[in-house]
Amino acid sequence: MPQVTKVEQLQIRVSATQKQAIQRAAARARVGMSAYVLSRVLPYPATRFHELTGACAGSESRLALAELNTFLCALSPGELREAVAAPPAGRLSPLLANTVAAMVEFACAMRAVALPAWPGEIEPLAEPAFGSTLQSLRLHLLKSSPAPFRRRNLFVDATLGSQV
Repeated sequence: MPQVTKVEQLQIRVSATQKQAIQRAAARARVGMSAYVLSRVLPYPATRFHELTGACAGSESRLALAELNTFLCALSPGELREAVAAPPAGRLSPLLANTVAAMVEFACAMRAVALPAWPGEIEPLAEPAFGSTLQSLRLHLLKSSPAPFRRRNLFVDATLGSQV
């Protein structure tokens, strides 16, 4: 998606109570008020993020994760912030919830975007999960997994932006 240059301004009148409510909601999402309001009015990145994370709960979760990877890679920092402001849609298994959270953490770190609060609310896996069933790859995966994945007890070789 191309990055849009913002050259216009929109003013709306709200009550003091409404403004405080918007400020609190934006703070919970860890975004500015403008980004929060825009994500509610023009939510394409957020809608697509929720569609893709909802698809991760299905039987084709590997394909959905690959598509989510492609989507996150294509977003500008502002679009990324808007897309991941709210938690994933659907009921994800602990493994998938941690995978999505790690992908979002990695994407935010790569683009210097503030991390939303929801990834921190997902408990890391109790047992390690490896991206391959081959025992001979485990040492490599333990050493090469990016930090957001390792913190969640996930050991993968390919990360955001790369696919196997």
